[in-house]
Amino acid sequence: MNFTLTTLGTASARPMVDQHQSAHVFNLHGRLFLVDCGENVQVQLKRFKISKARLDNILISHLHGDHLFGIFGLLSTMALDGRTAPLYIYAPRDFGSILHFFLGHFGEGVKYEIHHIPLSMKEPERIIALRNCEVYAFPLQHRIDCFGFRICWLKTGQSAAYCSDTAVFPEESEWLRGTDLIYHEATFADEHVDLAHKMFHSTAREAASVAAAAGAKKLVLGHFSSRYQDLGVLLSEAREVFPESYLAEEGKIFEV
Repeated sequence: MNFTLTTLGTASARPMVDQHQSAHVFNLHGRLFLVDCGENVQVQLKRFKISKARLDNILISHLHGDHLFGIFGLLSTMALDGRTAPLYIYAPRDFGSILHFFLGHFGEGVKYEIHHIPLSMKEPERIIALRNCEVYAFPLQHRIDCFGFRICWLKTGQSAAYCSDTAVFPEESEWLRGTDLIYHEATFADEHVDLAHKMFHSTAREAASVAAAAGAKKLVLGHFSSRYQDLGVLLSEAREVFPESYLAEEGKIFEV
């Protein structure tokens, strides 16, 4: 097994026929981390032959629906499958009340333990420590509390990071310094940079500037606005700054 990222959803707020909402799986030599759970995530897992039974850790960046709505069906199907292993969900503090509501109304068949680990840090903080693996969370700059993640393979020093949703900010590239692969939201192109700033999102060019400043080896762009029929403009603008930029495609596997 290698250290990989599989993108399951590449759209932003509006799901489309050929683009689902945010969901990604980092495979760290056989250990899986599901990051964000947009609508239809469990179907995407099945489509790309990723076993939900192997998911022990789910990381939720923030509590906007396009990053969260899929988790409820996923939890229910895990119960239907007879899951007994505990599940750990790392999510912003207010997810606790959402989970309580879900379990109170729809959790009758949930026989496995669900542990919510609240995120509220103001700077990078280790949230998971496993054999040869560590995961760090750090705050992003969005309209509500939002967190990025950095997953590290200690044997080789390799790491991959996830940054969505966020406006770029000075500390970001510092916190990501030396990361091999960065997944970064690129909701907008240059022509909509003012809208990006207003909505606390990033342009593809800004995402590329973060990767370049961090000394990353590879940048994967995602969270695309539905206004762009041709995503080539986003890729072109990013590659003007950081040539090793790539568009996320659903089901595509990126080596770290």
